[in-house]
Amino acid sequence: MDDSPRLTKSRKQDHIEINLRKDVQSLLATGFDLYHFDHDPLPEIDLKNISTECTFLGKTIQAPLLISSMTGGTVEGLKINRNLAEAAQLRGIALGLGSGRAGLDSEEAARTYQLRKWAPSIPIYANLGAIQLNYGCGVDECRRVVEMAGADALILHLNSLQEALQPEGQTNFAGLLTKIEVICKALGVPVIAKEVGWGINGQTAKRLVDAGVSCIDVAGAGGTSWSEVEKHRNSSEERIRISSHFKDWGLPTAEAVQEVCQTLPNIPVIASGGLRKGIDIAKSLALGAAMAGIAGGFLKAATQSSAEVVRLIDELILELRIVMFAVGAGSIEQMKQTPIYKSSIHD
Repeated sequence: MDDSPRLTKSRKQDHIEINLRKDVQSLLATGFDLYHFDHDPLPEIDLKNISTECTFLGKTIQAPLLISSMTGGTVEGLKINRNLAEAAQLRGIALGLGSGRAGLDSEEAARTYQLRKWAPSIPIYANLGAIQLNYGCGVDECRRVVEMAGADALILHLNSLQEALQPEGQTNFAGLLTKIEVICKALGVPVIAKEVGWGINGQTAKRLVDAGVSCIDVAGAGGTSWSEVEKHRNSSEERIRISSHFKDWGLPTAEAVQEVCQTLPNIPVIASGGLRKGIDIAKSLALGAAMAGIAGGFLKAATQSSAEVVRLIDELILELRIVMFAVGAGSIEQMKQTPIYKSSIHD
């Protein structure tokens, strides 16, 4: 593994600070604004009886909401992760962790991923860059990342463009699918394949599922642009210019969700990448997703307190429930069956 622990820690801290202080928004829209529901003025249900409870990867959760992978491996990362874990446990939703790469090299860093004392029963998903499989990580290291977090699944994130834009990036993606297949067969927990903000299309999703991946997190364009994040980390004028040219790169989240769900109708899909509202969650479900992932808003809340994270969770779920009421869906399964239409007013 070529990355030094010090370099990894510094990069993670850079990523937190840049996401909090800089405008790193993609120029592309998520595409959710292109879709609308038919309003039902007579839903024939009681709002207070609407349930958002559902099952995902064999675990019951109180809403189809994932706090998407963000951070770990630093002091600031532990503070953020503890606040996220406490809030996710309180509201019974799933939590994704940032890359556990740092925890493989340092016991101190490993502790920033050990959140079961604050979140004993919710689904927790450990995380590792898939590229690490070509740089010294194998089944044992993946198992350590999972065990370190007491995790229910492992996210392998795919960030080829981000690595290409990093001056220290690891860019040998050759033969990676075969190694992902080895991990899926040997690990013993589900593997989730996730992009980082440029989307996964149906064809790539099928290749991953054929290799044994259990779930696809499309992580489409429309939220944080990691080319913009890396632009702020670069000191080379050449790399700054190149990074800035990718601000409108990627497959918008709504398109990615629809494409992957149509290609793989029996595979659970997580919609993430620029989701900000309960309406976005509802639209994701109607387009075929099983779960919605949100990161950016939760990062800002988690730098303040777990109570602020709870407040945001409550707002998102309340808005989702109101959408369900307005379309006459009393459950998440009914929400998934609700027709959704491409809007002509935005054309």
